[in-house]
Amino acid sequence: MEKEIQNIIKNIKPLSAGAMKNAKQYQDSLIKPIGSLGRLEEMAIQLAGITKKVQNPMDKKAIVVMCADNGVYEEGVSTAPQEVTAVQAYNMLEGKTAVSVLAKQGNIDLKVVDIGINGTVNHKNLIQKKIAYGTKNTAKEAAMTKEEMEKAVLTGFHIVEKLKQEGYHIIGTGEMGISNTTTAASVIIALTGCTVEEAAGKGAGLTKELFVHKKSVLKKILQTNKPDKNNPLEVVQKVGGFDIAGLTGCFLAAAYYGIPIVIDGVISMSAALAACCCQPIVKQYLFASHHSMEPAYQIGAEKLGISPYFQLEMRLGEGTGCPFTMYLMEAAAKIMGEMATFEEGNVDKSNYIDIREETEYDTGYRGR
Repeated sequence: MEKEIQNIIKNIKPLSAGAMKNAKQYQDSLIKPIGSLGRLEEMAIQLAGITKKVQNPMDKKAIVVMCADNGVYEEGVSTAPQEVTAVQAYNMLEGKTAVSVLAKQGNIDLKVVDIGINGTVNHKNLIQKKIAYGTKNTAKEAAMTKEEMEKAVLTGFHIVEKLKQEGYHIIGTGEMGISNTTTAASVIIALTGCTVEEAAGKGAGLTKELFVHKKSVLKKILQTNKPDKNNPLEVVQKVGGFDIAGLTGCFLAAAYYGIPIVIDGVISMSAALAACCCQPIVKQYLFASHHSMEPAYQIGAEKLGISPYFQLEMRLGEGTGCPFTMYLMEAAAKIMGEMATFEEGNVDKSNYIDIREETEYDTGYRGR
């Protein structure tokens, strides 16, 4: 399995510079002040680099939700009982959770995966890929064995591979797992070298006393496992979770197969960071959805040098940020596919300037 993962990492290629150049030229030929659609234009150019095509359909979308339990729950770092992981996984499949509602609204398929729930979920639409009934307690030992980590990474990889074969254009990343803000923070601390105080967040909601306790547990996790930041997959193995390992595989697969992939909150950010530490080119395939309220999210985003599209003060997880960004991606693609050029619209391009080179007070149009 290790050899397969290393082969994947080795064969990830950068975006197509030629397609991005063509996309920028075409974007600048559309009837609008040049550069006036801001990050939508950047998004369309990035999509072209990923797909190697200037015009792209972006209507077939899926969010992969990795569900798993975490042994560190034993340390009392969560207010919700561990049984909630299984209950919420079932509720997702029944269309009752936030991500289910948002996915339905956006015509997005939800792919719910049991990669390590500490229990049994019976549902016809559940993707059953259980590695084990939760990870070990990271405050006492490594979360998983090397073999389990590799199996989880490849599980995520092959799920995205199948979605690619089925013709999906965009992949989103979500998760469900009680105590996984602790594992995500552990991974981000280990990979960035930040402090526990800088990265620790209150997760689903902790009292002041429990928050202090959570920080002491995080310190214990790092002291016990001593993860090597130069070996990102070892970091995931020692202090992460099956959901994070699976999502790491999803990010690697998206880059390997040339599919745009959306980061949700802090848990998927930790997986994206791990994937990028394995292969920096992965960053080129990422779209950060919203700015999670978890402090570790911002640390991960700054490390990667990426900026989310929305500030919604969300901290739910599940993949709930992905539908909003997928809408933007569809919008950017439709602009490229349906908007007229200056020539087609009988508009004199010489009247327009490149608004990107002007001040924020400029109209971008001469002679109006």
